[in-house]
Amino acid sequence: MGKYFGTDGFRGEANEVLTVEHAFKVGRFLGWYYGQDHKAKVVIGKDTRRSSYMFEYALVAGLTASGADAYLLHVTTTPSVSYVTRTDNFDCGIMISASHNPFYDNGIKVINGKGHKLEAEVEEKIERYIDGETGEIPLAKQEKIGRTVDYAAGRNRYIGYLISLATRSFEDMRVGLDCSNGSAFAIAKSVYDALGAKTYVINNEPDGTNINTNCGSTHIEVLQEYVKEKKLDVAFAYDGDADRCIAVDETGSVVDGDLILYICGKYLKENGRLNGDTIVTTIMSNLGLYKACDKAGLKYEKTAVGDKYVYENMVQNNFCLGGEQSGHIIFSKHATTGDGILTSLMIMEVMLEKKMSLSKLAEEVKIYPQLLKNVRVSDKKTARENPEVVKAVEAVAEALGDDGRILVRESGTEPVIRVMVEASTDELCEKHVNAVIEVMEQQGLVTG
Repeated sequence: MGKYFGTDGFRGEANEVLTVEHAFKVGRFLGWYYGQDHKAKVVIGKDTRRSSYMFEYALVAGLTASGADAYLLHVTTTPSVSYVTRTDNFDCGIMISASHNPFYDNGIKVINGKGHKLEAEVEEKIERYIDGETGEIPLAKQEKIGRTVDYAAGRNRYIGYLISLATRSFEDMRVGLDCSNGSAFAIAKSVYDALGAKTYVINNEPDGTNINTNCGSTHIEVLQEYVKEKKLDVAFAYDGDADRCIAVDETGSVVDGDLILYICGKYLKENGRLNGDTIVTTIMSNLGLYKACDKAGLKYEKTAVGDKYVYENMVQNNFCLGGEQSGHIIFSKHATTGDGILTSLMIMEVMLEKKMSLSKLAEEVKIYPQLLKNVRVSDKKTARENPEVVKAVEAVAEALGDDGRILVRESGTEPVIRVMVEASTDELCEKHVNAVIEVMEQQGLVTG
C-alpha cells in the first residue's frame, strides 16, 4: 500500500483525509499521464454521497486543465465504470465512492483501460505528484483544454449488458433488492423489472447522507426481516457502490460470499464451465466452505484479503470464479471486478436452471461459527507485531488446533486491526477474540 492509495483506492473522510485539492491533483496527473501522446479520454462515475459531487467537479477540473476530455456517467456502480472503460476504449476510469463506508467518507478508485484496478506503479507516481516530489505539470491552453461530456448513455448500455446475461425470464419470481441508498438505486430495479421479476425494493431513496446507514450488505438483518414479511423467493443486498452482493434465501437466512462461491462454483463445474474446477477464495473464507468443496470435488486457491488479489490470481491461472466472504464475487467471463448486480443474476440462473430454492442450494455447506471484531489502533503494524499480541495469537491458535483458526490482519483502508476466530461454538469464538483484544488494550495499542 502507498501513502494515499490503499487496496481499494484513495479513501478517507471527505475534506479531512481526502480533500478537493487531492482530487484536483489526481485529475491533473491522470489527464497529463494518459495524454502525453494523444488527447486522453477519462470516464467518471460516482455514488450517492453528498461529497461525491464535490469530488467529481474537482476531478473534472484537474482532467480538463491537463487537456483530457472527461465523460460523466453520473450516479452509477463501480463495475459499470469498469465495464464502460474497457468496452468504450477509455484511457482510464474513475469511480468516486467509499464503498460500504459511512456517508462522510469518500474515495477515488482509478481503473485502467482494461477495466482492472490501476497499477501500483502509477498510483505511486500520483502520490509523488500530490506531495510535490515531481515537476509541475503543464496546463492545457486554448483549444487543447479538455471538454466535459454527458455520458449517461454508457450507464444505460451497462444496464442492457446485464439484462442480456440472463438465461431465463424471472417471471413469477418474488425478488427483494436492498439498494443501500447507493449506486444500485439507479440500476438494479430496472434490470429485474426488465427480466420479468416481481421486484420489491427497499433503501432506494438516497439523500446524500443515508448511504449504507442501517441498510445494504453490511446491515443484512433489515433485508432478512423484509423477506419474511413479504414472503419473497429470494433477495439481494448491495453495498454503496454495488460491487458486493449478499443474498437472503426464502427462509430469511443469509447466503454470504462463501456460500455464493460454492453454489455458483458447483453449478459451473457441473456444466463444464469452471476452469480447472477451481474457485479462488481469500484467507478469510470459512472452513466450512473448504470442507464442502472437498466433498464436491471443487478445488480452491487462497489469496490475501481484497478482490484485487483474488482477480490477480484468477488472471495468472486462468480461473473464472473467485471472491470474498464479504460478497465481492468476480465472474471473469463477464466482468473484471466484483459486481453485485451481476452476482445476483448468476445466483438467479442457478436457482432457475436447477429448479431449487436458495436454501436448498446452500444447505450442503455447514458454516463454522466465525467472529470478526475491528480494533481501532494508532499504528496498525506496531499493533499487529507487538510481542505480547503475537504471543496471545499463538496461544489461541494452539488452543484451537484443527478445530478452528485465528486470523489477525491489518485493514487496507482504515486504521484498524481485524481479529477473526473460527471455532466449533460461538462462545469459543467470543472467548478467543476477546482474549487477543484484551492484550491489545493492556499494551496501550487501542485508540477507541
